[in-house]
Amino acid sequence: MTTRRATCSCGQLAVTVEGDPIRVSMCHCLACQKRTGAPFGAQARYPRAQARIEGTSKTYARIGDAGSRIEFQFCPECGSTVHYTMPPADWIAIPIGAFADPTFPAPVFSVYEARRRSLIH
Repeated sequence: MTTRRATCSCGQLAVTVEGDPIRVSMCHCLACQKRTGAPFGAQARYPRAQARIEGTSKTYARIGDAGSRIEFQFCPECGSTVHYTMPPADWIAIPIGAFADPTFPAPVFSVYEARRRSLIH
């Protein structure tokens, strides 16, 4: 079984996950663009029971376009988002960049493509 560890930039907040993600996706919504400072957010979802969280986090919650509450957990020291949930969902999403692993599986699912930015002019 594969074990992966995602951390914030300073290493204070971490999530260790067991097994393969249930979904690896990218989101082109404007909120993900703002949150990441990039043209999209990419994340991996895991069953909550397969994730072990270590360290201290702060929560930023917002209501998504579909009306669901999303709770982002970020490091209070360096500001990196390390995981988020949409209660009462039984999964945890982790930005794939937090794994710092170039061999991490690529996204296979994409949402909000109408807001997708052109990367080449």
